[in-house]
Amino acid sequence: MNTDRIITLHGERELVQRAGHLFVGSREEFLVAATDLVTWSAGVNAAFAEGKRPHVVPGLTMRKLYTRRALADPESLRRLRRIAASGIEVRISDGPLSREAIIIDRRTAILAGAPVRGVRAYTVVHSPEVVDGVRSLFRASWETATDLADCACPPHLTGQARQILRTLAAGHTNETGARLLGVSLRTYRRRVAELMTALGATSRFQAGLRAREYGPDAGH
Repeated sequence: MNTDRIITLHGERELVQRAGHLFVGSREEFLVAATDLVTWSAGVNAAFAEGKRPHVVPGLTMRKLYTRRALADPESLRRLRRIAASGIEVRISDGPLSREAIIIDRRTAILAGAPVRGVRAYTVVHSPEVVDGVRSLFRASWETATDLADCACPPHLTGQARQILRTLAAGHTNETGARLLGVSLRTYRRRVAELMTALGATSRFQAGLRAREYGPDAGH
């Protein structure tokens, strides 16, 4: 494998300086996979601000795939809806993504690494074999994901509801949970039942898992 086909960039500024031009020339596909709206926002928005934005041309497929963390707050949901209204296909994955990536015209993949001391590394790949593999992972996740329009929005969770979720996640009994929240056992049980209904959960354990899908700030 030619190493000149793989370049590692550090931080959004370097991403824009050395790879921003890649966003402009997309003619066939522009695919984005991200856990939430944060991963690509700084670098991509900076590139767009410099005019390095994919132009919507006839035949161009633009798809964005996110996890449910992207639905964690009302502003993120509004942004996703604006993206979808612009003609871009948006889907939500129920599970984690294999890679956070941008794939351009089946020829280039940009992979986002985890932040290290606040700085992300971005790997730009032109190797056909690697790009094809990343694109295959994207397509597999895309096929099982749900269209944004069909996704249930995260319920509004009050401060008390989030406290209850924490007691459930800790495995506390109803009696202990009621004591920690300072409410009667009857009230606590009713709140747990209401919370499970709001989250579409059939068990206390599932309620905790469902809440984590939306991230720690769900319902704010």
